[in-house]
Amino acid sequence: MRYTITGRNMDVTPALRSAIEDKLGKLERYFQPETEVIVTLSVQRERQKIEVTIPVKGNIIRAEKSSTDMYVSIDLVEEIIERQIKKYRKKLIDKKQSAQAFSDLFINEESVGDETIEIVKSKRFAVKPMDPEEACVQMELLGHSFYVFLNAQTEQVNVVYKRRGNTYGLIEPEF
Repeated sequence: MRYTITGRNMDVTPALRSAIEDKLGKLERYFQPETEVIVTLSVQRERQKIEVTIPVKGNIIRAEKSSTDMYVSIDLVEEIIERQIKKYRKKLIDKKQSAQAFSDLFINEESVGDETIEIVKSKRFAVKPMDPEEACVQMELLGHSFYVFLNAQTEQVNVVYKRRGNTYGLIEPEF
C-alpha cells in the first residue's frame, strides 16, 4: 500500500511514520499493493487525532480517532477500519467495480458470520420547503442531530446536521 502521511499543527516524525505503516500494514492483506492510504495527523489542545481515508473504486473507507496519545489513536483507528472492512465485506465486494481494489485472498476468504443490516423503524413525514437556516432551527427544536428538508432555493432535498463545536453542516445532492 502507498501511504500519504501529513501532519496539521505537528511534524510527522520517523517514529510516527513507522508506527502508522506498521499498524496499517496489517490491512495490506485486504487490498491490492497499489492501494493508496491517506493519513492526516493533527493536534488540538490535548487531543491527538488521526484520520485515515482509503479510496477504493466506488467507495471510501474512512475512520478517525482521537485520544491523548497519538500511538493509542493509531491503534484504535486500525481496529475501526478492519472492523468496517469485515462488516461490509460482502457489500463492498458485490460491486464489481470496487472488487478490483481488494486482494484476491480477501475476496475469496470465507466470511465469518455475515452481519446483516436490519432496519427496525421507518418514518414518513411531509417535506416542507425552507431555507437551511430555518431547517437548523427546526432540528434544534426537535432535539435531533440532523434534519431532512426541501431547500426552497434549489428545490432539492437537503440535510442539515450538527457538527462538533456547535456548528452546522449542509448536505446537498450532486447529480
